[in-house]
Amino acid sequence: MGSGPEKVAAFLDPVYIWVLLCVLEFNSVCGCSDELFIRPLSLVLSAAVRKGITEAVARAFKDTRVKAVVLCGENGKFCGGADIREFAKAMSGPPLVPMIHAIEAGEKPVVAAIEEMALGGGLELALGCHYRVAHAKARLGLPEVTLGLLPAAGGTQRLPRLTGIPAALDLITTGRHISAQEALKLGIVDRVTEGNAVEAAVELALSVVGRPLAPRRLSNHATPLPADLDGVFEEVLVQVKRRARGAMAPVACAKAVRAAAELPYSRGLECERELMNTLFTSGQARALQYCFFAQRAAGKWSLPNGARWDNSRPRAVHTAGVIGLGTMGRGIAVCLVKAGISVVAVETEEKQLDSGRRAVRGMLERDAKRRGVTAPLHMITFTLSMQQLRDVDLVIEAVFEDMALKKSVFAELSRVCRPNALLCTNTSGLDVDELASVTDRPPLVVGMHFFAPAHVMKLLEVICGPRSSPETVATAMTLGKRLGKVSVAVGNCPGFVGNRMLKLYLDQAHFLLEEGASPEQVDQALEEFGFALGIFKVADLSGLDIGWRVRKAAGLIGPDVDPKFPSRHRQGRRYCPLPDLLCEQGRLGQKSGRGWYLYDSAGGKEARPDPAISSFLQEYRLRYGISARRITEQEVVERCVFVLANEGFRILEDGMAAAPEDIDMVYVFGYGWPRHRGGPMFHAAQVGLATVLQRLEFYHRQNPDIPHLQPSTLLRRLVGARSPPMQQWKQHIRSINSQL
Repeated sequence: MGSGPEKVAAFLDPVYIWVLLCVLEFNSVCGCSDELFIRPLSLVLSAAVRKGITEAVARAFKDTRVKAVVLCGENGKFCGGADIREFAKAMSGPPLVPMIHAIEAGEKPVVAAIEEMALGGGLELALGCHYRVAHAKARLGLPEVTLGLLPAAGGTQRLPRLTGIPAALDLITTGRHISAQEALKLGIVDRVTEGNAVEAAVELALSVVGRPLAPRRLSNHATPLPADLDGVFEEVLVQVKRRARGAMAPVACAKAVRAAAELPYSRGLECERELMNTLFTSGQARALQYCFFAQRAAGKWSLPNGARWDNSRPRAVHTAGVIGLGTMGRGIAVCLVKAGISVVAVETEEKQLDSGRRAVRGMLERDAKRRGVTAPLHMITFTLSMQQLRDVDLVIEAVFEDMALKKSVFAELSRVCRPNALLCTNTSGLDVDELASVTDRPPLVVGMHFFAPAHVMKLLEVICGPRSSPETVATAMTLGKRLGKVSVAVGNCPGFVGNRMLKLYLDQAHFLLEEGASPEQVDQALEEFGFALGIFKVADLSGLDIGWRVRKAAGLIGPDVDPKFPSRHRQGRRYCPLPDLLCEQGRLGQKSGRGWYLYDSAGGKEARPDPAISSFLQEYRLRYGISARRITEQEVVERCVFVLANEGFRILEDGMAAAPEDIDMVYVFGYGWPRHRGGPMFHAAQVGLATVLQRLEFYHRQNPDIPHLQPSTLLRRLVGARSPPMQQWKQHIRSINSQL
């Protein structure tokens, strides 16, 4: 048999089936008497793939021996969608839309055999087929909205005609993936099989030869409409705008689906294309696509000097210990068990142990019920004895954030654990090297900073202590990936990357209150910018007493501070005592029913502006002789956001992060930074580094006692170099002293 697709062996069966793989960038063709397999190199719909599919399908339609076509993918994977790398350059090769139209318009039935995934353009391709068969474990979806785009190959027009408006709106505006079973219920696929999807598709193709194809062409369908069409769209737009916080793509998706409800297919497709053209060139799409690639780059952690950890082989982790079953410890234990790692969970008192046991089991059981599986309760042991940690591969300490307590735990772990066990600390800002110093194995000590709730939040900061070995860091990073986290390697400094920057963000918010703003005004400006919650709502949610304890530990609060007239300058810089004064009044946030906002009761969730806070701020300003001034939304956003980027530049200079992308991923996945703005460093580049420099200089002249408003050396150097691309920023750090 020849090496090209035109050399095809005829089927013995009178009905000739062309089994065509999703990606047709050929590297070999092998055939036998009853089937043809064309093996691809890639899963994405690149230019070469589109060309291959277009040509092969055209040949199949012309070949009189071919009665039906089955479209499938190599190695049990159908198609993951467009090649995102093509977005940054001029598109080449056959366009996707005409290719799908040609498949749909063909006079021979085409069946999509969906294995593992049909996402984005891959699902749009499947919707252009006349029938769809999915493996039971396949996932389907149109996730373009997560890249700041919409399904632009007819997806917003075909899907509503198949599923109806409400289901299509849900899938397209959220980008969520669904199971094959849900797809079957919605009518997206015709059959689900536990066996071989290609074989099931071939069977279906054989059974439908000769049937009319017009009813199977979705572009011919009328869109089924709900009774109250206007009401459905009004409700969805309210939800989308509340959830999207200024993101353009979800709103555009809803508009495109509305076109499917109100316009003929051809005009709806024009609307889809126009909306896509607007999104495609937007800064939001660039930001979201930047996040897509930056997330993947963060997992390939490297040093600022370009060296990599590739030569460091991570250790296998089969068993792990978790010390402390508070909020963080519970979530960490659940993460480990769900990843298939046996856990020994340790508490010091029976009451806390029982409470932790109930909470962890409950979380595991709820998760298992949601996924339709049995809860792996046998994989976790609860104990009061540290001795049961003697055989584990790794221990994660998650006790209270107190250095003396953590040091006592680590000293005990040195005596209990086997000599090669890794010792990890879930600290949010304490010195990892100081903890390592009390152990018998400093190279095996590393920080693993989870974010609450640990079984939900995606970020994991892996803190490289000065003596942490590359193997230890590699193990922590690999474990984070196994737990489903976005792992970012950071240096060992107070607050690491995330909390080091957060402190300055908080400081600016507090200073704005002193100068005339209200908590709700600051929060509204930040939420309009895109944060899900403003900084003061977040503080109430976390508990104001947490920061209070940190400030006490840092020596900012002590017996030398006058409780009635506390100083506004401490440790050589401006200080705002407002949150301390609130805590002294017992206003601790949601937990006490009062904080920066008022709640219905202790533990309440609904934040309401509190007139008492307004009076409190007025009295404070009067006491210190501060004249309240008008604070604009622009000033709130610039001071809070630009100070984050400014500190990010200092972090790069200090060698505490390998790249600006790593800093951005910390903020996107750990601190609620809006994805459609890319991250603090990306946002600074988008706004323009010269603009950021000019605004920081302006605010620093107004507030010379706030040193972190002074532009960083690296920012000045980059502006002097005409603001090079982010990938070149590290080249302008004169002396790289990596702390990773």
